Amino acid sequence: MDTPIDTPRENDYQAAMGRGLLPIREVARQTGVNPVTLRAWERRYALVVPLRTGKGHRLYSSEDVARIRLILAWLDRGVAVSQVKALLKDQAVPAAIDASPWEEQRQHLQEAISNLAERQLDERFNAAMALYPPQTVYKQLLHPLLEALELRWRDQFGGQSERVFLYSWLRTKLGARLYHNNRQHSGAPILLINLSELPMEPGLWLTAWLASSADCAVEVFDWPIPANELPLAVARIQPRALLLYSSQPLVPGQWPRLLAGHPCPCLLGGPAAAIHRAELDSGAIAAEGPLDVLQALSDLGLLHNR
Repeated sequence: MDTPIDTPRENDYQAAMGRGLLPIREVARQTGVNPVTLRAWERRYALVVPLRTGKGHRLYSSEDVARIRLILAWLDRGVAVSQVKALLKDQAVPAAIDASPWEEQRQHLQEAISNLAERQLDERFNAAMALYPPQTVYKQLLHPLLEALELRWRDQFGGQSERVFLYSWLRTKLGARLYHNNRQHSGAPILLINLSELPMEPGLWLTAWLASSADCAVEVFDWPIPANELPLAVARIQPRALLLYSSQPLVPGQWPRLLAGHPCPCLLGGPAAAIHRAELDSGAIAAEGPLDVLQALSDLGLLHNR
């Protein structure tokens, strides 16, 4: 049950803020848990029950924020959100666990992909996104699923059809979320450019989605552009950072030329980062996976909620 605070008028909202209470948008920015998920945790499991203004606005205390971070610690170790409330009584950072609820969810997604069933795939993904923050969904669900599928597709008839189906859906789904998130963000974007000859690179779109979910605008070029036009794109967009992504190795010596001379931080992302790391000078950063890229962007002070 929601707990009202003793300031029913809207102008008392600022007074509540002065008492150290935070609105849901600010809590989402600080923790990386979007407002939809915070409301679901409250409504379905009473994990975090904030105070309310007279007009129903949620206000979170510092204790609520600490509780959210502890919830994230449990989720990061594979615990189902439905099991977290009982574990919160320990008030301790959890150790690794053996059992995980994610295997069943991955099997459901794999079944939908095998059947080329877009609606089923969409519903399963939406259900996960309603209860878990994007980084948890990536780490526990999407990343292991993609690794398992890549192994299966090597020797399976129909594997390429599944790959094209999944990659097309992934780009459309994450692109839509990217568009929505960009409407909520202000300031210079992060510019991601796919330099691979492979279309619909899932790592590129997963990286873009996770960065966008960290309260930052993101622009994606899902196709290579000529090297001599790259400075033009940077000059016009004026990004806060430039990420060049590839899952394939490029011509030796090409990366330093592509990454040099830009007025913003430059990163090399994707599997190619491991291949070409030694070629980079001290002004460029190599980060292979989406979470590695997020950490690098956070270290540069370019993400807001990490």
